[in-house]
Amino acid sequence: MIFSSLLFLFKFLPIVLLIYFVVPAKFRNFVLFASSLIFYSWGEPIYVLLMLFSTAVDFFHGKLVYKYKMSNQPGKAKAAVISSVVINLGLLGFFKYADFFLDSINNIFNLDIQLLNIALPIGISFYTFQTMSYSLDIYMNDEVPQNNPISFGTYVALFPQLIAGPIVRYKDIAQELRHRKENTDDFFIGIRYFIIGLGKKVLLANNIGLLWDEIKVLDSSSLTTVSAWLGITAFAFQIYFDFSGYSDMAIGLGKMFGFKFPINFDYPYISKSITEFWRRWHITLGTWFREYVYIPLGGNRCSRAKNIRNILIVWFLTGFWHGAAYNFIIWGMYFGVILIIEKTFLLNLMEKIPSVFRHIYSIILILIGWVIFEFESVSKMGDYILSMFGIKGAGFVNSEAMFMIREYGIIFIVLILASTPIPKLIVNKLGEKIRHMNIQWISYVAENAFNISVLFISTAYLVDASYNPFLYFRF
Repeated sequence: MIFSSLLFLFKFLPIVLLIYFVVPAKFRNFVLFASSLIFYSWGEPIYVLLMLFSTAVDFFHGKLVYKYKMSNQPGKAKAAVISSVVINLGLLGFFKYADFFLDSINNIFNLDIQLLNIALPIGISFYTFQTMSYSLDIYMNDEVPQNNPISFGTYVALFPQLIAGPIVRYKDIAQELRHRKENTDDFFIGIRYFIIGLGKKVLLANNIGLLWDEIKVLDSSSLTTVSAWLGITAFAFQIYFDFSGYSDMAIGLGKMFGFKFPINFDYPYISKSITEFWRRWHITLGTWFREYVYIPLGGNRCSRAKNIRNILIVWFLTGFWHGAAYNFIIWGMYFGVILIIEKTFLLNLMEKIPSVFRHIYSIILILIGWVIFEFESVSKMGDYILSMFGIKGAGFVNSEAMFMIREYGIIFIVLILASTPIPKLIVNKLGEKIRHMNIQWISYVAENAFNISVLFISTAYLVDASYNPFLYFRF
C-alpha cells in the first residue's frame, strides 16, 4: 500500500483516523501499531514477521543496555549495543546484500555459486536504522527505554514514515510516544502537508518521470548533448519531488496523529556547494550517519588524515546503504571526495566567486552524481556522462530533443520554481498584505481552494494511473 493510492486515501486512512480518535488516548498507540502492521503486510505479509523480530530484538537489547548502564557495568552495556547492531546489520546484510556479495565472489574467483534471489523487504533500510538508533540513544544519549512493547512497536512500525522515512531517531519522539496531545491546528496543518506532498508526487514527479523514462532507454549513439542534460535534469526533479513529496506526506500524517517528524528536505537545488547540498538533501539520513558514525569515529576533532578517513567511511556507507550495486558505492565515494576537496580548500576559494557560478558548479556536479546513482552499468554511466559533454553521442541537438523541450518546457519552468523558496515567499508576502488589510478570510479561502484543487486533480490522475511506487522504495 502506498500513500499515493486511492485505497490509502479513501479507505485505509479515513478508517484509521476514525478509530484512532474514537478510542481513549491510552489505546491510541495500539491502534497505530495494529494499523501499521496491516499497512506493511498489505504488500508483503511474510516480511512483517521480520520487522516484528527486529522490533523484539531491539526492545530486549534496549532493556539490557539501560540495566547495565544503571548498574555501572559499561563493558556489558557496550556489548549489548554491539549485539543489537550486529543483529540489525546482519538482517539488513542478508536480505539486501547477500546476492551482491555472492555475485562479486563469483566474478572475482570465476565461481558459480547460486544466488539466493531473495526479495528485498520494503523499507528495511529505514526501519533497521530506526531500531538501531533506539539502543544507541540509550547508550550514547541517556534515553530511558520503553517499558511498553506496544509503544516501542509503534515507534518502529509507524506507517506514516515506515517505508521511506524520514528516519526518526528514538530520542526525537520518545516523549511523544509516552504522552502526546493531538490538536485541531496540527491536524489541519498535517492535512495541508499531506496534500502538498501528494501533489509533488502525482502531479510533478510522475509527469517529469515520463521524460526520463523516454531518454534513459536511448542508445548512447542516438543521445544528443541536449537530450542527455534534459534527461538527467528530469530525473533530478523526479527523485526530488518524489522523495520530498513522500517526506511531506509522512510529516503531515505524523502531525495528524500528534507526532512532529523532522524536516527531510530544505530546497537542496538552490545550494551553492556540495557541502550545502548535503545539508539540505535527505537531512535525516545525514543526521543519522553524523551522530552514529561520523562523530563516534572522531568527526573533525582529530588530525586531517583521520578526518578524511572518517568522511570516506561515512560516504562509502551512505552509498552502500542506498543499494547493493557498485554504482551506489561509486556515487557515495564521488560525493565523499568532492566534500573533502571543498572542506580542504575549495570552499574558501569559492567565497570569492559570484554566487551564480557557485550555483552552476553545484548543479553540474549534482547532475553528474545522479547519472552515477541511476545507472548500475558502469559502461552506460560513462557513455551517458560523455554524451552530456558532447564527447560521445549524436551531436549537440536534434529534432527529437527540440520536440522534448517544447513538450516539457512548461513543466520544467514549474519544477524550477517549485524547487526554490520563491512560491513560499510570494505566499507569505501576500499573507502579510492581507493581514494588514484585515481581510484574512481571503487568505483562508484561497489556501483551502488551492489544497482542494491539488487533491482533486491528484485524485483524477490516480484514477487512470498505473502503479507508481515511490523511488526510494527500492532502496
